[in-house]
Amino acid sequence: MPHVAKIYIYPIKSLDGVEVTQALVLHSGALQYDRQYAIIDAQGKFVNAKRYAKIHLLRSKFDLKSQVVSLQIQGSTTEASFNLEREIPQLEAWLSDFFGFQIKLQKNLVTGFPDDTISPGPTIVSTATLKEVACWYSGLNEDDIRRRMRTTLEIDGVPAFWEDKLFSESEINFKVGNLQFVGVNPCQRCVVPTRNAVTGKVNSDFQKIFIHKRRETLPEWVDKSRFNHFYKLAVNTKLAKEEVGDKIIKVGDEIIL
Repeated sequence: MPHVAKIYIYPIKSLDGVEVTQALVLHSGALQYDRQYAIIDAQGKFVNAKRYAKIHLLRSKFDLKSQVVSLQIQGSTTEASFNLEREIPQLEAWLSDFFGFQIKLQKNLVTGFPDDTISPGPTIVSTATLKEVACWYSGLNEDDIRRRMRTTLEIDGVPAFWEDKLFSESEINFKVGNLQFVGVNPCQRCVVPTRNAVTGKVNSDFQKIFIHKRRETLPEWVDKSRFNHFYKLAVNTKLAKEEVGDKIIKVGDEIIL
């Protein structure tokens, strides 16, 4: 039976995630705390892994209950902790020193800062898919791919690429526990998965290999019209219109089409 195996929250966009056993789904469809903060520059543009590979060198730990983030530069033994409700100026100063230019932190409690603003629901991938993709690359394992793809819901009890059932030419309704979601489209990947999530080192062949293998392993039943290219993995979702949010999804919840 398809079921939720893992839930990840990424409180600050582009930084490390937190594995949790349950999450509150907001009225927008977003998971509470996920991408709640975004790092921006003086021009108001995102300072994220797409634009700044240096961000991969930042290790972060979060205490969601107390809203404390602890930051450490890769290879350093020094850790700095900040309360996200009371010490934003101090956090901004620390990040400004790290990046070498002025940094601000923006907050969005409604939708967070998802890449797909039309579909702010959880992104979904299966454990089997992560394992399959890891097999495409020498020296990478399932957790390496997990860290590169940064999805929020991971499902198990299904074969690789089962999550592709959650989209077609039109939107697909499905349930996670007692919540109704809509599968919208396969998630288009960016430059981030081509890099080591810890060091930022680029695998120059990553995208080429991915596109070749994704095309080769695409299930026969998948709606191929949704693939103008094959650098896509996981599914973007949104909350069904009839749902009001503020409900809990948790590890073990069944996925029902």
